[in-house]
Amino acid sequence: MTTKKLAPEPIRDPKTDHLLTPDNSVIVFIDYQPGQYATVGSASAEEINLGAVTLAKLARSYEVPTILTTVAVDMGVNESTIPAITDELPGVEEIDRTGVNSWEDADFRAAIEATGRRKVIMAGLWTEVCLAFPTLDMLKEGYEIYPVIDAVGGVSAVSHETAIQRMVQAGAQPITSLALGCEFMRNWARDDADLYRVVINDYFRRKREIGQSSGDLFN
Repeated sequence: MTTKKLAPEPIRDPKTDHLLTPDNSVIVFIDYQPGQYATVGSASAEEINLGAVTLAKLARSYEVPTILTTVAVDMGVNESTIPAITDELPGVEEIDRTGVNSWEDADFRAAIEATGRRKVIMAGLWTEVCLAFPTLDMLKEGYEIYPVIDAVGGVSAVSHETAIQRMVQAGAQPITSLALGCEFMRNWARDDADLYRVVINDYFRRKREIGQSSGDLFN
């Protein structure tokens, strides 16, 4: 008789694993502000939030260091991060900037460096500017960058897709929100697998709601 497999496989060292783990990565949100959403043309706000909110829930559930940055709020030009994101990230303070490239901001750089982590899971609006520019700079400085593709958007589909190509050619490793959750979770038999079960169930609930409101049932 075949023995049932009910126990998880051995856990690899979560700090030295070449794959992403909650212990070797940092999550970054760049400019999830109303003004940015209003100008995105590659996806709807609902579609972007399907991934972005999932990313925020993963950050909170797995207690991953998280950095949240905005642009031109102090200048009175833009509004702060939308509540759908900040509600999932209690206690995470915004770092405001004046420039479009987060890596050129001293406070942002300091926040990244303070984590001591080199694997950076990053999402931002727009894909072609606020995500691409720091990605290219940080790759040059030896960081591993993982753009969360289903949580971002550009001014147009062409802008979004071209930016992804540019980042990938420079060495970025694209990922999606649910795939990231699986990479964190790894094994359904682990004691903490329910952390991901809650997130994935919420994802598909929201996905169904988007499909019903748009007439697309994701078949």
